[in-house]
Amino acid sequence: MLRRSVDGLLGSGVVDTVVVIVPEELVDAARADLPDGVVVVVGGVERTDSVRAGLAAATGAELVLVHDAARALTPSSLVARVVAELRSGRTAVIPVLPVADTVKAVDVLGTVTGTPDRSTLRAVQTPQGFDATLLRRAYQDDGVDATDDAGLVERLGERVHTIAGEFEAFKITTPWDLTLARILSERDSAE
Repeated sequence: MLRRSVDGLLGSGVVDTVVVIVPEELVDAARADLPDGVVVVVGGVERTDSVRAGLAAATGAELVLVHDAARALTPSSLVARVVAELRSGRTAVIPVLPVADTVKAVDVLGTVTGTPDRSTLRAVQTPQGFDATLLRRAYQDDGVDATDDAGLVERLGERVHTIAGEFEAFKITTPWDLTLARILSERDSAE
């Protein structure tokens, strides 16, 4: 999945350098599996620690994409669209999809406390793109954690722009997801 994610970024034609963040024990294996020129660095305990490590390795970058290897089937065209939005002057861009299911808010006892209007909800994907200075500013507070980088940028009061995501950019985290990814990969290989 990591190699396919990296290949998708490089295949977009808009990414100059890829920095991969992995646990210390996987550095050698990642370097052996990835193309020359891909930078591999050790991540941290929390997700934000890992992104900080990647930002530190991306010296001189003006634009930064943060992408999850678990979204290995992300089309290169989506990567290119995120970068195009950044180049047009946006400082924070995330791909999103409308939420198809009804969503319920529940308390710790499992009791429904509310039903948000799904027409205003979006499922967030990656790559999330940022002006590098803005993302570095969002990461200055070491004590803040977030499930995505856009959340940290939002905390600064900055606007985050959305673009249409792609169904193929789904996150591969369950056995069901992996089965679907294999079927889609086989279909792509057959074409």
